[in-house]
Amino acid sequence: MNKGRLVAVLALAGAMALGAVPVRAADDKAEPIDWNYARTLLEKSRSGQGLTDQEKNYLQRAQQARAGMQAQQATRTGTTRAATQADGTASFVVPLDQMTAQDRYKGQDGGLYGGGRNDPPEAHQQAARKELAGIVPRDAGGKTAPDGKIVLLSIGMSNTTQEFSRFKEIADPDKAKSPRVVIVDGAQGGQDAAAWVGPAKSRVWATADERLAAAGVTAQQVQAIWLKQAMIQPARLGAFPAHAEELKGRMASILNLARQRFPNLRVAYLSSRIYAGYAKTMLNPEPYAYESALAVRWLIQDQIKGDKALNYDPSRGEIRSPLLLWGPYLWANGTRPRKSDGLVWKREDLGPDGTHPSGVSGRQKVAGLLLDFFTTSPYAKGWFCAPAGAKGS
Repeated sequence: MNKGRLVAVLALAGAMALGAVPVRAADDKAEPIDWNYARTLLEKSRSGQGLTDQEKNYLQRAQQARAGMQAQQATRTGTTRAATQADGTASFVVPLDQMTAQDRYKGQDGGLYGGGRNDPPEAHQQAARKELAGIVPRDAGGKTAPDGKIVLLSIGMSNTTQEFSRFKEIADPDKAKSPRVVIVDGAQGGQDAAAWVGPAKSRVWATADERLAAAGVTAQQVQAIWLKQAMIQPARLGAFPAHAEELKGRMASILNLARQRFPNLRVAYLSSRIYAGYAKTMLNPEPYAYESALAVRWLIQDQIKGDKALNYDPSRGEIRSPLLLWGPYLWANGTRPRKSDGLVWKREDLGPDGTHPSGVSGRQKVAGLLLDFFTTSPYAKGWFCAPAGAKGS
């Protein structure tokens, strides 16, 4: 059984062991949940089988009850989500890119790449330059062609598709973007990291393939991806570092699959979540949103250390992953301006649930950070931007 599915099933089984949980039905009478039945529905859903509307409603009620129980348990054990102060800031931390090598968060030092550094170590910079040089226009079969395409594909969940789709809207007409670059949003709502590697992964990847085809490009032309992922209700996976380790492992598997499907994939740009201090649910609140950056950092560090499962260098054996780099770092402490660029996250930047970016300002902020990254970063602008004198798309 897939590990992610097993965790979810065990979580329901744990709730079952606690006894039937009263949930208010439409007639306002307490109706106990049959956890055996709920577990069966979860298995059915995870395997890709369709559920009736009645079954969907029942499973949703069971999941809501389970989330409530987890919240109660977190309160008893002192592992509740991080408090947000009156000024909209979290009381627990500063952005990872502002921390130094001496600073500590739960034993972890600062910097996107560790050791207080926000740039890759020199050896990884050299490796990146080599891989980036291989990102060139290619025809539908993957061969180098002056009139070919370079595809930038997003992979992720609901936040990712909301943010990347807005990025595409502002990047496509931008004069700085090369006309050879095709931006395709492969991210999908509700499809967290487990969904991309779980039993139903074929459906998720098939949807990404369909979007590539709709854009008039092929898998052989995908040469860069933006990966931003999360785990649904990370509290169920355990306190830090357990949930971050789980996310790291899932992302590694996604990258392995991406390299298998896209043979010319060279570079993956990784980002962690935006601020979630306004979250109203346990879907992915703080400190889990903040701590997802550490999962990204560990993953990149594993590659730098030579993890064979993340090898990108043919001289070192089988290629199993693209080269990994940080994309834009999106977290800021609520309304407290980030030192690097003044980024803040106000309540109106988040949707009603406090987790997803709002339709206007929230998505625009991430889209702007993405456009700035791809047009100015030395690790992206070389292939993303139009050559001097060339017209934008």
